[in-house]
Amino acid sequence: MRTAATTQSISTQEKLQAAARVAAEVGLLSTEQKDQVLAAMAVEIRSQQDLILAANQKDLATSDLSSSSRDRLLLNAKRIEAMAEGVEAVRKCADPVGEVLAEWTRPNGLRIRKIRVPLGVVGIIYESRPNVTVDAVALCLKSGNAVVLRGGREAAATNEALVRILQGTHGMPQGAIQLLDSSSRESAEELMRARGLVDVLVPRGGASLINRVVEESVVPVIETGAGNCHVYVDEFADMEMADSIVINAKTQRPSVCNAAEKLLIHESIAPAYLPRIVSKLLEAGVELFGDEESRRLAPDQKVSPASKEDWYTEYLDLRMAIAVVHSLDDAIAHINRYSTRHSDSIVTSDETRAARFLNEVDSAAVYWNASTRFTDGGEFGFGAEMGISNQKLHCRGPFGLPELTSTKYQIIGTGQIRT
Repeated sequence: MRTAATTQSISTQEKLQAAARVAAEVGLLSTEQKDQVLAAMAVEIRSQQDLILAANQKDLATSDLSSSSRDRLLLNAKRIEAMAEGVEAVRKCADPVGEVLAEWTRPNGLRIRKIRVPLGVVGIIYESRPNVTVDAVALCLKSGNAVVLRGGREAAATNEALVRILQGTHGMPQGAIQLLDSSSRESAEELMRARGLVDVLVPRGGASLINRVVEESVVPVIETGAGNCHVYVDEFADMEMADSIVINAKTQRPSVCNAAEKLLIHESIAPAYLPRIVSKLLEAGVELFGDEESRRLAPDQKVSPASKEDWYTEYLDLRMAIAVVHSLDDAIAHINRYSTRHSDSIVTSDETRAARFLNEVDSAAVYWNASTRFTDGGEFGFGAEMGISNQKLHCRGPFGLPELTSTKYQIIGTGQIRT
């Protein structure tokens, strides 16, 4: 008699093996075939809205998540429409598979070309954002990959509903989408050990999840990073522009990784600007922490002392820490010390200072006079994204279709042998 744990182990292994078996078939689909499936997916997502919302309400009713995590889990008509639009955007993107990256002829007559090919099986471990389920499936299909999904238990019903819809789409190869059980840690552990069945693993979520996957996985990992993002208001900033950028970066959707968590202000404008932006942030419901100088300049405001840990923390909530810096050099040094290398912005009218910031801040996305909230595959024109990578190997920043491929060389000869 098999135990429940053994049954779950077999079930997970069968799903991994099925994905590995079908991966070659997915990789051989034509652009036309893939686009037809993606178009049908968008139709199905819209037509099954009520079913998706019912499943999502079930998850919300049984969860004890924080407000920011509930926001990531929550679906509504607008967010479901955004899912469908994301699928359509991926369909319209150029197919990377088979793209010739370089081609040349050697003196001996050999013709060599470097082309894009699918990775094979892409695994993703993620937390409570159901839109990741749809984005991952669309991107993996278009890039010719099978996909293994391991979502969080808090979104189990929503993910099951979405995967049933996507698996049932006309033209989708059977087995190309696999959803692992999320009720225990064992399925995630098996996925991290599935070297030989899974070609690459992408973790998406908080720092603890990402660190666990990076440290424990024997499958190669594309690390998506937490977002301890900064906005630096320079001494030559337009204050109204700064207000708009800071408020948007912090409050437009605080639960996501590209929301700003830290605000740096140049000391020369801090006496005028800091009380002004503190008032606006408090009005927007943001809880504030500050260094000694920030608190001194806003004595009547509710700014709590910032601890050392605050400067490293990704809040994912309506919280923000503020520091006054002496110079552009200090701002750059502060960001490079404390940030997670995700997204950081300078607000300034001085082009030379902006250029220094853009060149010297060591992050995946660096902005001049714009909100950090634009670090997103859709906003960058990629259709959707698998995540935001802040590592430096293979890919960095929002990664989508091209980054879900590898390369191979095709060499065409006329009988050449090496002497």
